[in-house]
This record gives sequence, C-alpha cells and structure tokens, in this order.
Amino acid sequence: MSYFTIAGVQMHALHHGDNTEAMRHRVDALMTRFPQVQMVLFSELMPMGASPHHAQPLPSDTEAMFCQLALQHRIWLIPGSMFEQVGDHIYNTSVVINPMGQVVARYRKMFPFRPFEAGVESGSEFVVFDVPNVGRFGISICYDMWFPETTRTLAAMGAEVILHPTMTDTIDRDLELSIARTSAALNQCYFFDINGAGALGNGRSIVVGPSGDVIHQAGSGEQVMPIEIDLNRVRRERERGLHGLGQPLKSFRDRKVNFSIYASEGGSSPFLDTLGPLVKPARADLETPPEH
Repeated sequence: MSYFTIAGVQMHALHHGDNTEAMRHRVDALMTRFPQVQMVLFSELMPMGASPHHAQPLPSDTEAMFCQLALQHRIWLIPGSMFEQVGDHIYNTSVVINPMGQVVARYRKMFPFRPFEAGVESGSEFVVFDVPNVGRFGISICYDMWFPETTRTLAAMGAEVILHPTMTDTIDRDLELSIARTSAALNQCYFFDINGAGALGNGRSIVVGPSGDVIHQAGSGEQVMPIEIDLNRVRRERERGLHGLGQPLKSFRDRKVNFSIYASEGGSSPFLDTLGPLVKPARADLETPPEH
C-alpha cells in the first residue's frame, strides 16, 4: 500500500496549561468527519503549553490518555510535543503512538530555540519509525529544520515523510515556509510542518511534496488538513530524479568530499569561534559605549 492519509491539526490553545481535553475533542470530531485519516499530527508543545514548569516524566498520565485515544480511533497519533522531565533535565519531546495504543518512539528536540528556549536540553538521537506496509517516517521539531543536517540524516536513514510539529509565533515564519519546501526537495520526501494558532503559533502550516511543491498551506486560524500522500511518488522521484532532473540523495551518497567541519569537536571552527556567545541581543542603549 502506497497511499496513506495524514491529518495535520492547527488549533488555538492555552499558552500555559492543559490542552489535552481540547485535543481529544478535536480528534473525535476529525475522525467522525474524515474517517479515512490514518495518522494525526499536532503542533509543538500543544498538550501542556509552552512552559517548562509543566514538564512531566514519561510515561505519564497525559501520554496514557493519548495512547487510549489512538487505540479508540485505530490511528497513528503524534500529539505534537511536550516538555519531558528526566531528573534535573528537561527535554522537548515528541511521542509516536501506533493504532494499538503503544508508544513506538520518543524523539527529543535536538536544537532548542536558544537563547529563547532557555533551560531545555538538546536531544542526541534521530528517530525514524515504520508504518507497516506503508513506509518510513522521521520526526523533527521546530528549530531542528534550520539545520539541514537533521533532515538529511533522517532521509539517509530511509525516511520518506518528515513529521515536523512547530510552534512559531514570530516574524520568521515566511522563512520557515521556504525551508520546508527546500527540505522536501533536497531530500525528495514529504514534509508536514504543522504549526499552532493563536497563543501557540501564527499558523500557516504547510504540507510539501517530494518535488518541493506546496500541497497545502493553511491560513492563520484553526484548520484541519487531511492529506492523502503517495509513497510511491517518493520512491519514483528518488529513483528518477526531481522532475526527472536532480537526484540529490544519490549524489550525496556518491560524493568524493568529506566535510571537515563535522570532524572537529562540536562542529566548531576558528571563524565560528569568533561569533561570540549564544545570548539574546541587548538593547542598544544598554550596550557599553565605544571608547574614543
């Protein structure tokens, strides 16, 4: 089977607080209206809001509720992400639940939006998972997309669809739309970039095909987006090339160059070391005046 239907959910929710009951109602309504849906994807930090103070160890009662919801509707469910407490550390974690209500993967965001996403640790493990008889899916979260190495690694692990919950409420959303299209084209995969609305994002979720084509782009308000994809399209374009032209994954595989920047400790370099600390910009009148 190569056809598969994924519904992205762009919804309003509380910035700080429990949104799980609203998510439950949204899934119930979605599955009543669109029973063909096989996977549901929410935006980043949707379940418990954007405050690390709501972090929970996993597994949790919140996760168990989503497992029950997936089992009830026999769907794959990715309820965005939530803050996970692990000892003294907090991670931004996305959970993948299968139609039997089982957690099959947890992905910790590799690139917290520093310096703004303070106090959140970086994950270190890439996550792909297989939907039996359909294909392979990869997970990334929000700011991860700004680092093309993340999507390229998932594609090199066989991911044919990238599921990308985000929570963008800033003026760089236009750039993210371009990055989503570029990521899909460079890796010849589907890219589902699902944003929140209202307090948890400025919307404009986007679903992109493996040629970088926009399948759907949402507005700024609430929207449910059931999209049927064809995994054979990914396989055909990876075999034949984007529009019968570039085959970037094969060229990357067959490259003669090793990128030396990745061989250095932490990916640093003499130039990058001159850029200064990763901190919020200071107001101009608070900076030290130049000496004369």
